[in-house]
Amino acid sequence: MKFDILKHVLVPQHEILKEEEVEKLLKAYNISKENLPRILVDDPVVKAIGAKEGDVIKITRNSPTAGKSVVYRLVIARGVEWEN
Repeated sequence: MKFDILKHVLVPQHEILKEEEVEKLLKAYNISKENLPRILVDDPVVKAIGAKEGDVIKITRNSPTAGKSVVYRLVIARGVEWEN
C-alpha cells in the first residue's frame, strides 16, 4: 500500500503554474523568478506533482484569519544558490 502525500490533512494544495501565469505573477510584483522563495526539487510534494527545476509552484493553504493564503515557490536543485 502506497501513501499519497497529497491527500494528507497537513499538506496544502500545490500546483505548477503555467508559463503565462508565471509571467503574469512576476509582472504584477515587478520581480524575477530568482526573487521568489525556494523549494527543493527533491521535496516529497514537488516529486508527487511532477515539478521540475525552474518551475513555479502555487501553494494554497486554508487560513483561519484570511480564509485562504497563497504563496509561490521556485523549484531549485539541492546546492543551487541564486544571486540576487
